[in-house]
Amino acid sequence: MGGLLQHEKMDQITALFAEEVFNFEKQVVYFPVRHHSPACSHHLQKTIAAYKPEMILLEGPENSNHLIDILTAEKTKPPVSIYYGYTTEEHTYVCYYPFLDYSPEYVALKEAAQHGIPAKFIDLSYGSRLESLEQGHDLKKENKKLSYHDETLLTGSSFIQRLCEKMKCRTFDELWEAVFEIEGIKKETPDFVRDVFAYCYLSRMAYEDAVLEEEGNFIREAQMKQHVETAKKKYARILVVTGGFHTYGLIEERRVTYKVRKATGEKVYPMVYTFPEADQLNGYASGMPFVNYYDMIWRALCQQNPLPYTKSNVNLLAELLRTIRKKGESVSVADAIEANDLIHGLASLRSKREGGAYELLDAVTSAFTKGERSIATSGPLEMLRDILTGNRIGEVAPNELDVPIVRNFKDMCKKYRLHIHTTGKKQKVLDVYAKALHRDNSRFFYCLQFLEVDFCQKESGPDWANYKHINLVRESWKYSYSSFVEARLIENSVHGGSIREAAIHKLEGIIKQLPNHNSYEAAKWLLEAILMGLEELSGRLFYMVEEYVKQDSSFSSLCQTFHTLSLLYEQKRLFAFAESERVEKLISETYYHAVSKIYELAQPNSDEIEGIIENLKRLYMITTKEGLVLAEEIFHDQLVELLHVKTLPPQLEGAIAAILFNLNLLEREEIVQRARAYMFGTTEKMMLTARYLQGIFMIARDIFLYDRQLLGDLDHVIGSLSYEDFLQIAPELKLAFTYFSPMEIITISENVANLYQTSMEEISCSALDEEILIKARNLDETIRKEFARWNLV
Repeated sequence: MGGLLQHEKMDQITALFAEEVFNFEKQVVYFPVRHHSPACSHHLQKTIAAYKPEMILLEGPENSNHLIDILTAEKTKPPVSIYYGYTTEEHTYVCYYPFLDYSPEYVALKEAAQHGIPAKFIDLSYGSRLESLEQGHDLKKENKKLSYHDETLLTGSSFIQRLCEKMKCRTFDELWEAVFEIEGIKKETPDFVRDVFAYCYLSRMAYEDAVLEEEGNFIREAQMKQHVETAKKKYARILVVTGGFHTYGLIEERRVTYKVRKATGEKVYPMVYTFPEADQLNGYASGMPFVNYYDMIWRALCQQNPLPYTKSNVNLLAELLRTIRKKGESVSVADAIEANDLIHGLASLRSKREGGAYELLDAVTSAFTKGERSIATSGPLEMLRDILTGNRIGEVAPNELDVPIVRNFKDMCKKYRLHIHTTGKKQKVLDVYAKALHRDNSRFFYCLQFLEVDFCQKESGPDWANYKHINLVRESWKYSYSSFVEARLIENSVHGGSIREAAIHKLEGIIKQLPNHNSYEAAKWLLEAILMGLEELSGRLFYMVEEYVKQDSSFSSLCQTFHTLSLLYEQKRLFAFAESERVEKLISETYYHAVSKIYELAQPNSDEIEGIIENLKRLYMITTKEGLVLAEEIFHDQLVELLHVKTLPPQLEGAIAAILFNLNLLEREEIVQRARAYMFGTTEKMMLTARYLQGIFMIARDIFLYDRQLLGDLDHVIGSLSYEDFLQIAPELKLAFTYFSPMEIITISENVANLYQTSMEEISCSALDEEILIKARNLDETIRKEFARWNLV
């Protein structure tokens, strides 16, 4: 590194480092790190062994010291994290402080625990950091940093950009690996630490003080300095481990006083974390990419392997071969051998002691995809990236701070045999009708969805809320566990100590806000409560629906309520809803209130028409089912009266006519006559033909299928339209015919063929290409002009 930083300040940096930073004769020794760097952890272990500190101070929130024993417990298996939740009157903020096996801070904690050395976090708490930066700083901007550490300034300085250009490295991470991870592990510890300090110092010098202050560096460093001064009164040898960007700030003399505003009510919990979430490529601001790869490097270093990268690369190539073959793709051992040779060749070409992650990626790109990157050949590279990232989930030792709702979640997952020990999506198929355990599992999933835990998502099965696929008897769910699941659970802990209890209390809060004039809102949450198995609330919500129906003046809301109640009645065995007589009575009452408001729909807004037709269709369909006592005569009378309104929108007119036809209250001839009135009326009315047909087709498609006169009339209308009018009406006609099934389209095609006295094959053949038609038209025009010139036309 020294050879790369030849400028006038290098001697000054070296002297500062030797005197103030890494001087074992001093009371305080500073160890600058890059967060989650195996090389930094490797040399930190050596430093602790050589310096033998009496106290280790670490960059980390000062309100987290009570978690150190939990984090270093034997049963704690990284990746793990500290969760911080801070709530103000306006916002809720969350933050994570992850630890990997090879994170320098975690290595320092483990070494301290092993040798009986006290250790302490000395940085501002997350809440205090936000509160102290509130003036002149955007809290929302600060909250975007999901990690407590953020190395954006460190990795994005102009110094780093110039260094990457000089070293011919594509990214900062490639530069870091080459200089610090691969070459750095072979250096003497003082030389390695000096290079890290120099690199961080020069990165810091690329920024103005105003930028550093705005990002909170000065106030954090002032707080850390106070902890160092306090420790100096008690301990003779103190090791301070912080991000290298802060090391100079801790030894720099700065006379400005910063006032720290203490935050209260901040939640702090230990929690599991995952390799994918700790990967920089997935958005983690202070992480390194390829978490699993560097974990392998760290384990090789701990085993004192002289060539950790070479060993890891060979193991990964073997794993890649197995993965590719498991997916049924062909790959040869020769390709892997070629890739291994390429790694060594590229390392030599790039003046590296060993090939690292970037040589591995380049070698696989060349040997496995033959250098041709495309969708068809990208599989091996994508698989390699997944392997480099890994899918491990950590484990936190049992402790008194274990959040009850998280424990309950894990117990329920064990009960339902849900695999939450690795990342990646899994599938669970539930036979909700046949198996009681599966029904309970389904309710558990619905509760988690309601709590917005982001754990599971239904892929297929009955969609009760939208009345789709309700004939299906199985539900298929995808689920995936991550630290964000645990974080969401912790956030929901304010609602209760179990998933069920949290769902009940959260829904109770929603119930209190329901408007008493909208019965559907209450009915919707009644269905949701039943799907979640919350019997405690379903009775209360049912009573609310009964009361709200009497006050609801909205036809749409009442129809949706009616539809939801009908669903509960039809599926009472599955939903275990006992009060069937009470449901029947409420269905009849809701039906009466809904149909009594039909005549008020005479002049609806255009964007409401399809919803109105859908609701009318549902009301009509329920009247065809037996077992319910409904005010059908009122429904029929209201529709007849509404059909006589002259200004009725054509789409609504067609739908009402089709419903009355299906109820044997309207003759087919009248529907056809109304259609002819549009088809052979004024031009303006003719253009509304498609909308009238849309209304009919939404309810009774068979009218068009078997009425040749209607087909002939429509053919006449299309033939008589001008080209411009046809272009205008075509989209509406196309939409109207989307209501027909493929088999019905074939029937219509046969009727059209008979109308033109031709065959299906003839009318089904491909139309002429537009370019050919244009050429033909131009040729026809040329011939016409030539004939005219010779007086032949």
